[in-house]
Amino acid sequence: MADRRIVPGLMLAGFMLAAAGCQSGDSGSALLGGGNKEATKPSTKKVLESELRGYCPLVNLRDGTAYFNSYAKGGQDDPSKLSYQASIADVTRACTRSGGMLNINVAVAGKVVPGPAGASGTITMPVRVVVMQGDTIVYSELKKHQVAVSDPSAATQFVVNDPNISLPDPTVRNIRIYAGFDEGPPKKKAANAE
Repeated sequence: MADRRIVPGLMLAGFMLAAAGCQSGDSGSALLGGGNKEATKPSTKKVLESELRGYCPLVNLRDGTAYFNSYAKGGQDDPSKLSYQASIADVTRACTRSGGMLNINVAVAGKVVPGPAGASGTITMPVRVVVMQGDTIVYSELKKHQVAVSDPSAATQFVVNDPNISLPDPTVRNIRIYAGFDEGPPKKKAANAE
């Protein structure tokens, strides 16, 4: 009876040793990317001290611009007619310098959540990026970002990039960047509307 348990145990131990031997000549496992030695080499490109100390202004969300609601026709502000709500979860930026210019790529990430009146299709969200230097607006761009919603019962993630910001490299750290939804001015009601 004991012999029946010993043989499978020895076979399992032998298999484990053979498998370990196959891995021993590799610098890492296949799951960690060790099979491709070229992919694991560190980058030889050096980061300059000036790049580490370089000024890259933060991106901020203004109050009231992190959410965007869309309603079915005639259902403005009626929760049962909400088609979807989009929300911004994160904003970031990357800066590079070239020829005395500061180039900024702003990214906005978030999700679209369908509401009770939601349906599959493409939705358009107005995302604005504004750059201010002191009290002066030096850049303002409104992007009509489209997101395809395939499942009206699940959230859909989105990322909007604006890589077109370029301004003279500032000597003073007085730049502010804002990103958020911009629905424009409120719609005027007709004078005779009840």
